Amino acid sequence: MKRTLFGVWLTVLSFGSILWAKAQNSSTPNYAKVFPQNHLNRILISISKADWDSIKIDMKEKFHTDFGKSPFPRMGPPNGEGPKQQGFPMMPPGEKRPDGFFPKREGDDEMMHPPLGTAEEPRYVACQVEFDGKKWTNIGFRLKGNSSLMSSWGSGVYKMPFRLDFDKYEKSDLYGFHELSMSPAFHDNSLIREKLASDLYRQAGIPTAQTAFYEVYLDYGDGMQYAGVYTMVEVIDDTMVKAQFGNSTGNIYKPESTFQRFKEKEFEKKNFKKEKNFQDVQAFIKALNDSSRVISPVAWRTNLEKTFDMKHFIKWLAINTAMTNWDTYGAMAHNFYLYNAPNRGLVWIPWDNNEAISTNEKPNFAIPEGMPEPPKDFKMPNRGLSLSLKDCPKQFVLISYLAQDSVYYALYLKEVENFRKNTWQVAKLSKQIDSYVALIKQAASREKAPYSHLMSEKSFEEGILSLQKQILKRASEIDQFLAENPRSK
Repeated sequence: MKRTLFGVWLTVLSFGSILWAKAQNSSTPNYAKVFPQNHLNRILISISKADWDSIKIDMKEKFHTDFGKSPFPRMGPPNGEGPKQQGFPMMPPGEKRPDGFFPKREGDDEMMHPPLGTAEEPRYVACQVEFDGKKWTNIGFRLKGNSSLMSSWGSGVYKMPFRLDFDKYEKSDLYGFHELSMSPAFHDNSLIREKLASDLYRQAGIPTAQTAFYEVYLDYGDGMQYAGVYTMVEVIDDTMVKAQFGNSTGNIYKPESTFQRFKEKEFEKKNFKKEKNFQDVQAFIKALNDSSRVISPVAWRTNLEKTFDMKHFIKWLAINTAMTNWDTYGAMAHNFYLYNAPNRGLVWIPWDNNEAISTNEKPNFAIPEGMPEPPKDFKMPNRGLSLSLKDCPKQFVLISYLAQDSVYYALYLKEVENFRKNTWQVAKLSKQIDSYVALIKQAASREKAPYSHLMSEKSFEEGILSLQKQILKRASEIDQFLAENPRSK
């Protein structure tokens, strides 16, 4: 009897321990700890030499180049070091890409893909994470990105975008977060565009991933090195949807589509992956492209809004176009999510905002030595839509149809006006930028090649100044646009 009771007690104790462990691994995300807004966190990532070598082999297979030996022009080399090559690496649609990068795929004549990329994700390896005085072992680490990764890899810059997956090899989490994305501020000498744009979206009422600045240290098997300031970005299908929508019961997609027609391969499911149920996006695309748009616009809008939160999208479009952002829908068919929210239909979620708040005339990064300055009338290709939307390529039908519909276009004008009045205030934005600079200035000053994209000690300050000038300039451009396009009250 005693043995039986003792055995039952052990069983209960063991079961309780299992439940406690599961509770620890499924804890409520601690945003104050992982995404602090008034504190610069530090994280250390360690990878074995063998795993770094395996990454090199994998990247060689995917990108056809060794680390530091890119056949492509550099996009802002760190401190002027590395190979100096001519030309811009942006590849316009239809142009031949050397060495088989981004080979022509079905639909290339219909949509624009990210430049210099690969459709296949880099492989995961195990790493050790040190954060907040604690260590996590056997955590998944992989490089990520398209042109940002390709340019960094080929240039031999160790400050590359990457992702952490705490569930890759065993169940774990970082204070309730199971996946995290790390953005190195590629093409952004100010180092703050990713966070600033994300914060502006949320301030304006657009659900967007939380972000926070981090000092990152990387060890690829040869000792820990300081890799500078990164922006940690919350992963949409991990915690963001549940936290900001209050539920996560609908499909979450990360599309690469212009929405001209439905192709399953262009709608990557981030949850419920085993369920081949695409009825929500199929219904949306059918309604969007229905012929009633021309013959009965009221019926077209009604049916479209049953499948898609159009008013929300119009608000996002107004903000995105007002602040400028070329690296998303309207110029590229990527960098957004769709969430099928209960009673709302598909909802637009912005993603990857390091190219936001960009100048339309010149690159956001310093011109590498040996590369001629662009002419005065030069305009970067696909540098964002004009405020009028009249230059939107016709294949991006969600925008082009909207611009042709008088009701939706009037709502667009209203949202541009609201964003200018309530959010895009120069003094307010300057104060916000100053708070970011106060957090990261010292950390940015310690960035050095080959663990940085900054070309000199002045690059960061020049980047901040350029950003501030762009904000002022864009305010004037928005005012002029609104004056020339008054909406009916």
